[in-house]
Amino acid sequence: MTKMSMNQIEIDQISRKKLYFSIIEALLFVSGEPLKLREISSIIEQDMDSTKELIYELQRKYEEEERGIMLISINDEYQLVSKPQNSDYIQKLLKTNTRQSLSQASLETLAIIAYKQPITRVSIDEIRGVKSDRAVLTLLDKGLIKESGRMDVAGRPILYSTTEKFLLHFGLENLKQMPSLEEMLNDDDEDIEIEEDKSETKE
Repeated sequence: MTKMSMNQIEIDQISRKKLYFSIIEALLFVSGEPLKLREISSIIEQDMDSTKELIYELQRKYEEEERGIMLISINDEYQLVSKPQNSDYIQKLLKTNTRQSLSQASLETLAIIAYKQPITRVSIDEIRGVKSDRAVLTLLDKGLIKESGRMDVAGRPILYSTTEKFLLHFGLENLKQMPSLEEMLNDDDEDIEIEEDKSETKE
């Protein structure tokens, strides 16, 4: 094979890859919702491994370039989202505060559900030592948790678990990426020590 022929093959491969990037980007943009790898693979008529490699390369391109969006993966589904550093400007456009802070009660409840899911409200109340009705309703309303079935006991209480929006909100691809409880407790201890050091300095 001549050098010219090899160069032409390389050019064709690069052009074809750029075409796939363009198609995948268009699919994700038009969908507006996460797309499964299998869906994308079927549409571009490529095998799953090749499609996954194309998506990973596209993700890297978004990371390397100064773009306002990024391509994220959640539970083997892919979606285009705006970069967190642009959220304040997007809120100005939408004229809504889409990242309203959660109350301490809601955060506690969300943490319990995230680490103990699926879990009933009664169990949440027992862990917190107070009623969690309002916090659960708030988290449901924000789409961070969902009803995921009923416990097979008397009264069949509702079981709650986190949603994909929860993963998206906290920048996680899956629940396995959540820090362990031990790590969180160690972080809390470090924060306390730092605060104590600061208070000693002030004195």
